[in-house]
Amino acid sequence: MNQAEFHFPMPAQALAPQQLTAPRLPADDEPLDFSDAAAAGQCAYTVRFLDYPHPTADIVKVAEQRFRRELERHLGDDVLRAQRAYVSVSEASEADLTKEEVILATRWVKAYDAARTAGYRDLGDTDEAYFDVRAI
Repeated sequence: MNQAEFHFPMPAQALAPQQLTAPRLPADDEPLDFSDAAAAGQCAYTVRFLDYPHPTADIVKVAEQRFRRELERHLGDDVLRAQRAYVSVSEASEADLTKEEVILATRWVKAYDAARTAGYRDLGDTDEAYFDVRAI
């Protein structure tokens, strides 16, 4: 085979087109129901480790996993609610806040601090690095 044949191969013998048939599903196989998928997606969030001076993919991924695991251990399903409460508390006056928002914001501060400590473990120099939590 020369270069011309390699880069510009001649078409093989034309094959007769064949009729494709759809695979048959068992009679008891029902379509999937995604009606509750929107509700499950409301509590989804991402954690990113930013501004780390030595960004190796494995190190960053492990740090993000440790941070997320510790955050979920402290807050459970209330991660986004607690973060929103923290933002509300930091931006609003005391008269506008509910008791639940203040409690959730306090839980967020404690959980974020514990998660940050877990995420920074074994990383060394983390002066400007931080974890960013965002809703999807």
